[in-house]
Amino acid sequence: MRAHVVQALRAALPDLPPEVLERVEVTPTRDAAHGDMATNAALVAAKPAGRKPAELAALLAAALQAVPEVAAAEQAGPGFVNLRLRPEALHALLPAILRAGTQYGTSTSGRGVRVNVEYVSANPTGPMHIGHCRGAVVGDALANLLTRVGYDVTKEFYVNDSGAQVIALAWATYFRYLQALGTALSEDEFSAAVPGGLQYRGDYLVPVGEALAASHGAALAGPNATIADPARWLDSVRDFAIDKMLASTKQDLAALGVVQDIFSSEHALLAGGAVERAIATLQERGLIYEGVLEPPRGKTPDDWEPRAQTLFRATQFGDEVDRPLRKSDGSNTYFANDIAYHADKMARGAQLMIDVWGADHGGYISRMSAAVRALADAGQQFQVVICQIVHVLRGGQPIKMSKRAGSFVTLSDLIDEVGRDAVRFTMLTRKSDAQMEFDLDLVVAQTRENPVFYVQYAHARCRSVLRLAAEQCGADATTDAALAEADLATLTDPSELAVIRRMIAWPRTVEAAALAREPHRIAFFLYDLAADFHMLWNRGRDDSTLRFIQEAEPVRTRARLALVASVAAVLRAGFSVVGVEPAEDMR
Repeated sequence: MRAHVVQALRAALPDLPPEVLERVEVTPTRDAAHGDMATNAALVAAKPAGRKPAELAALLAAALQAVPEVAAAEQAGPGFVNLRLRPEALHALLPAILRAGTQYGTSTSGRGVRVNVEYVSANPTGPMHIGHCRGAVVGDALANLLTRVGYDVTKEFYVNDSGAQVIALAWATYFRYLQALGTALSEDEFSAAVPGGLQYRGDYLVPVGEALAASHGAALAGPNATIADPARWLDSVRDFAIDKMLASTKQDLAALGVVQDIFSSEHALLAGGAVERAIATLQERGLIYEGVLEPPRGKTPDDWEPRAQTLFRATQFGDEVDRPLRKSDGSNTYFANDIAYHADKMARGAQLMIDVWGADHGGYISRMSAAVRALADAGQQFQVVICQIVHVLRGGQPIKMSKRAGSFVTLSDLIDEVGRDAVRFTMLTRKSDAQMEFDLDLVVAQTRENPVFYVQYAHARCRSVLRLAAEQCGADATTDAALAEADLATLTDPSELAVIRRMIAWPRTVEAAALAREPHRIAFFLYDLAADFHMLWNRGRDDSTLRFIQEAEPVRTRARLALVASVAAVLRAGFSVVGVEPAEDMR
């Protein structure tokens, strides 16, 4: 339709420069009462042509009225033209869907661009919990979405297996190891002997300690299962615990339908000298200096100690202040480690890096963006998707405890209770940067208020119609390929055309969601398509002439089966993005 609009504009104004034509848009209308689509052509061309927008819109409307696919073209507002398509133009979509199947809506807009989507990236110090779940689902759905529009996507998990937290994990694992050997030390006695105390006390480490005892016997313990010299055991226990916790993490993610391509180790990155290389690069570019930062906001002279640090000139790249890379004792900051990690991503070929972070990392975006801009030598880009907190409710009340984890709701608990599909779809029913409530009672209810049930039920209804049709008409007559040849002229009811109009928007929805990095738009689309289909189904209950299978009218039946099969295909395409299995039967 845009091609028709541009052609009409060229005919009316042959001297328009190409850059004006490039600004012409044809977009869906927000209100179906205004037609199927609208164009801004008169508005963008009026000033360069020295014409009034309304006058030019009327001229374009008259020309577009002659386009065979257009039922009506009308001037609207200050210079828009609204277009309503003929049913035949809408019908042409169905064979395209049936021939493409779940590939309908794919594109090549991202072809040639290598994207690294990093998400979850939890410390390997405990089970996956509800706090990790939303980022896991959003990151995975976003990666699927970008793949659908042609990007070369790598799904990555950054394992934070370096630093004080994994040392604390090693000590906690060692205590469970001593317990497995029959130590007489109480938890508090052990904690008093540990540098920094016993930080991880959850029972989830009991089987890890038992596995360590089974693997090493008493070789790592002191006499009578007491604490041995940490130099004898700390590194091996740390590595053992990380391996076990990472295996548990991968198992939980797999249960959620998340399988990442790469697990990058922070420990290995640092051991390989990545931080030194990144700092050296910044040094070569004149972006490192020794200096003293101003006191942070809210600090008073009494609690602020000015000290010389190695600083990165982050303000040259849009950050508020320059950022320290090394502390006064010479050790690296976390920021320096993160710079090295993103430099490593670029070295591995990432042209676009998208990190999915929790809301508590929002203040970190500007400094990380500055670092990537400073290091990028081939136009690499960095973006962040923020995921806000999820509150889990039961009976309208927040849940704060889990019988297995003590202080948080584990991901495996959640999946066990409501199922993977409910978890994934529900996590996408709000924009990621908005807080959400996950109501355990709602996500298992078989009502319209439960989005995943409502959408899966639409697919199940499609499949039930097609199974019945196969029994009555023969399987060969109801394949997608056969239905793509159906005569669709009988699809004239407004509710039938509404379903087709919704499916027309699918490719555009995919493109827009990918561009905005907003996979929740796919869940919203699926819910709206399901609503349109359920409305059509319910009309058939009230009016027998609208039922899908009409034994006395084979032509009408084949047309409606083509519509039903198309709906099923588009639903499956959407499910493949959000990571939900299409339901075949929900009796």
